[in-house]
Amino acid sequence: MDDSERMRGTPAWPVFAIGAAMAAASLGAAPGLSGVLGAALALAMLAIAIVDARHFIIPDELTFAAVLLGLGHSLATAPSGMSIEALGLALVRGLFLGAVFLLLRGTYSRLRKREGLGLGDVKLSVAAGVWLGLDFIPVAIEIAALAAIAVYLLRQIVLRRPVSTTARLPFGLFLAPSIWVAWLAEVLSSSS
Repeated sequence: MDDSERMRGTPAWPVFAIGAAMAAASLGAAPGLSGVLGAALALAMLAIAIVDARHFIIPDELTFAAVLLGLGHSLATAPSGMSIEALGLALVRGLFLGAVFLLLRGTYSRLRKREGLGLGDVKLSVAAGVWLGLDFIPVAIEIAALAAIAVYLLRQIVLRRPVSTTARLPFGLFLAPSIWVAWLAEVLSSSS
């Protein structure tokens, strides 16, 4: 049985429930346009996580949408008269984080002679940089990395399999939701 056959029998309601809960949390944490954009981020990140879990690919269209939503968010939340500066800072953060991930990808590839991060993960990091402030970018990355390690180890223990240093993990499955979680934490910390 291939993945598409297995997924056909999977009920869709849990995904809808999770998406609805994430959207509601976004709107509750940030009323107005910021919350609407946060809800759209939540849905885009959920979609990315699902696609990456199933196919080990992060769709460029969803990543591009997340970047555009993030730029819109930077404009919507900018103090009066500071919208161009906020937009520029969001772009710089995004491009810088993308460059860091690209460097990490290349370094790992040269050292290990195999791919460690896909280009989709690099592009997704740009979205993280656009959406998150400097204090919350490391939070998102740490949540993603620790969740990926924990899920992998738990899976190996449950299935009674040895831990492998060459196992493939869909990192976008963990990075995408962690971007939204870090955004939510950032919003909640700024409102308190």
